Amino acid sequence: MGMGSGERPLQEVVFLTVAEVASVMRVSKMTVYRLVHSGELPAIRVGRSFRVPEQAVHAYLKESYVHLESA
Repeated sequence: MGMGSGERPLQEVVFLTVAEVASVMRVSKMTVYRLVHSGELPAIRVGRSFRVPEQAVHAYLKESYVHLESA
């Protein structure tokens, strides 16, 4: 399996818990679970828990940024 551009080696990936993602994004844990289950936020399952790559959170926020036009 090759690594695509911008991907880090697995040992360098920082994983966040759902609670940590919720704190960073200033949303509820349920909102993070919805994003994970809908596929909008990539995550891995560890037992019964989810872990989200920190870079995925930053990418999601960057893509979701809203630019408002001044009137």
